Amino acid sequence: ENKKMAFIAAGMVQSAIHGNAVVRKSSSKSHADIRMSASHKKRVLVIGGTRFSGLYLTKVLGDAGHELVLFNRGSKPVGDKALMVPGETEEAFAKRNKHTSVIVGDRENADQMVSLLKNEKFDVIFDNNGRELSDSKPLIDLFNGKIEQYVYMSSAGVYLKSDMMPHVEGDAEDQKSRHKGKLDTEKYLRESGIPFTSIRPTYIYGALNYNPLEEWFFERIAAGRPIPVPGHGQHLTGLGHVMDLAKGMAACVGNKKAINQIYNIQDKAITFDGMVKACAVAMGKDASSVEIVHYDPKEVDFGKKKGFPMRPQHFFTSNAKALKELDWKIEYDITKGLKDSYENDFKIKMAKGKLKGDFSADDMVLEKKKVALKN
Repeated sequence: ENKKMAFIAAGMVQSAIHGNAVVRKSSSKSHADIRMSASHKKRVLVIGGTRFSGLYLTKVLGDAGHELVLFNRGSKPVGDKALMVPGETEEAFAKRNKHTSVIVGDRENADQMVSLLKNEKFDVIFDNNGRELSDSKPLIDLFNGKIEQYVYMSSAGVYLKSDMMPHVEGDAEDQKSRHKGKLDTEKYLRESGIPFTSIRPTYIYGALNYNPLEEWFFERIAAGRPIPVPGHGQHLTGLGHVMDLAKGMAACVGNKKAINQIYNIQDKAITFDGMVKACAVAMGKDASSVEIVHYDPKEVDFGKKKGFPMRPQHFFTSNAKALKELDWKIEYDITKGLKDSYENDFKIKMAKGKLKGDFSADDMVLEKKKVALKN
C-alpha cells in the first residue's frame, strides 16, 4: 500500500471547450506511456454530486477548472440554484457550470450504468456514494486500466474500536462494521490494480448536512432544553467540515503520493460536552447557560429512536498523513465550521419551520434522571 508507483493509464482524453460544446480527442498512447500529470485540467466523473459532500466537491473541482461529468438520477439539472454552495456567488456558479454536464442514470442499475458510461473517457473518477462492493465493482472493472485515479469515499467507521487513539491509517479494521461494504470495496480496489485513493472521514458537518448532527445540538439549545449526553461527556469524537473534506479529496487529483493510499480527513477531536458548548457559542449564547444531563445509555430503552447523534465512545483519527502528503490544510476549525453551519443552514431551516421538533427520546432521559423542564 505504501509503495511508490509510476502511475500508468490509458485512453486519456483531452477536452477543448468551445461555448457549450465539448470536442474530445482520444489518445492512442499505450498503457505504459501515460503518466499522471498534476498540471493539466482533468475530465472528471463524479458519481452523485448533488447532495452535501458531493455538492461541495463539484464546486471545488469546478472552481479548479476541471471538466465535470456528473452521473446521477437527474433530479437537479446543471444550473439549478439548489446546487449552489452557501456563500457561492451566481457568477462563480455560472462559471463552473460552463464545464459541467450530467449523464442521467441509476448506479443501482449496474447494466444501465455500464451501458451509459462504456464509451466515455475520464482521467479521474470520484465514487462518492458507493456503500457496498456491488455498487462500485462495475465502475472499477469498466475503467480499470483506463483512468489515472479512482477516488473512493470510505469511512473512519471501518476502524476497530481501540484503546490506542487516535486511529491512523493501517490500524485494525472492524470486519463486523456496518461499513463492511466499504472495507470490501477498498480490498477490491487494492486487488484490482486500479490506481486508487480512499478517503476516511469521521463525522462530516456543515451547511446542507442531511445528517442531523450539529442540528441535533442547535435545535435543543434553541428550544432552551437540557442536553442529554451519554456517559461522562468526555468521549472524544472527530469532526470535519464538509468544505475541508471536499478540498482534501480534490487535493488527491494529480498527486502521485496519493496513489494506492488511504487518508483520514478530520479536524481536531472534541468531547461531547465540548460539542454542546461549541454549538452554544456558535449560536451566540453563553456556553455555561446550557444545562447538560449525563446518563447511562444502557439504562434507557429508546426503542427505534436515536438518543444521541454520535457513537458513545472515543472516535477520532489522526490527519497527519493527509496534511503531510496532500496540498491540504484545515480551513474550518470547529468554531468557524459550526458558526457557518448555524448561520447558513440551521437559522434558515428554523425560519422556514423545517426542524423536526421531536424531543421524545430526550424526555425518556430526563424522566429517568428526574430532570424537570424549565418554563
